Amino acid sequence: MSKFEKVKGFYDAGLWSEGMVWNAVGRWINAEEFLEITGIEYEKK
Repeated sequence: MSKFEKVKGFYDAGLWSEGMVWNAVGRWINAEEFLEITGIEYEKK
């Protein structure tokens, strides 16, 4: 299972919040994958 699949699974199961997925960008997933998982455009803070 890829890191993307793990993050998506956690998010879809309600185990991870949007913020937790945001924190995974650059570590486990990229900005495009963030959009695919959450449906929200990734913006750096």
